[in-house]
Amino acid sequence: MATAAWSRNPFHVESPIPVAATASPAKHGYVPYVPAHYSDTHSKAVGYLFWLIGFTGAHRFYYGKPLTGILWFFTLGLLGVGWLIDFFLIPAMDREADERFAPGPTDYSVAWLLLIFAGVLGLHRFVQGRWLSGLVWLCTAGLFGIGVIYDIFTLNQSIDARHRGLY
Repeated sequence: MATAAWSRNPFHVESPIPVAATASPAKHGYVPYVPAHYSDTHSKAVGYLFWLIGFTGAHRFYYGKPLTGILWFFTLGLLGVGWLIDFFLIPAMDREADERFAPGPTDYSVAWLLLIFAGVLGLHRFVQGRWLSGLVWLCTAGLFGIGVIYDIFTLNQSIDARHRGLY
């Protein structure tokens, strides 16, 4: 690797991003440091949107924390206290989800928005390319609601497995 092809960030840490890959490296004179393993699979904005209805645990399910999502659901966000604390924890949950789940062609946020707001229609399954099960969800109201509950618990893992080529 030639050092001329790499830029330095303002803290003088060598960036793994080649200068040629940025839109305008000359304009700023540096490329910000981004860890090689980093991918933005989940959105803080969607996390905060789900936090608004967070006493149901939606934001915790979105970030791949189904056990605490169940706890939030049955205790109304730990009687509101846990829900308020989560406002400050969402950036950390977002980072953890970004590191845990593989990026790929299916957008996690779009799939989750479709699941939460139109899960019985199966649109989240169509987005994943799962046409047959999407049609089943569409014709049976998400397998009479049970399939939607199943998807709330497994959507992140399902998308992650597809991105990793496991099925």
